[in-house]
Amino acid sequence: MRRAIDIARTTPTGDIPVGAVILGPEGQELGVGTNRRETDADPIGHAEIAAIKQATVALGDAWRLENCTLVVTLEPCAMCAGALLGARIGRIIYGAAEPKTGACGSVWDLPRESPLHKAEVLGGVLQEECEALLKDFFAALRGGGQSENAF
Repeated sequence: MRRAIDIARTTPTGDIPVGAVILGPEGQELGVGTNRRETDADPIGHAEIAAIKQATVALGDAWRLENCTLVVTLEPCAMCAGALLGARIGRIIYGAAEPKTGACGSVWDLPRESPLHKAEVLGGVLQEECEALLKDFFAALRGGGQSENAF
């Protein structure tokens, strides 16, 4: 998760700081990504999507990420969870829960409810550090004021 946090810190200015890394079966780094939705004007410019694209190229298997692990600072949304399941990811580890759009247990639980492919999920890893990235971003966006609400 520390690697994902470091990646999140490289998110372009204006994008929500989320970092993702996909690890291969032997623990090797296969792909990384940050949110780039605003920077690239791309509605699917999420950190997980970028990491998936890099990882499938690195593996040379076109699209299968079997026995791989995604580590991401924020719980994946439905789009990203669906893409991860479509890529046959084996494990999803996230830091901060996403109470509004989280699809790995918060709002929906796609990885454990999918009729085709299931993925192991572990949330809350270095949660406070991952939440701090988001709180700092949104506080700056709102003019520096601290918020008691989630992000």
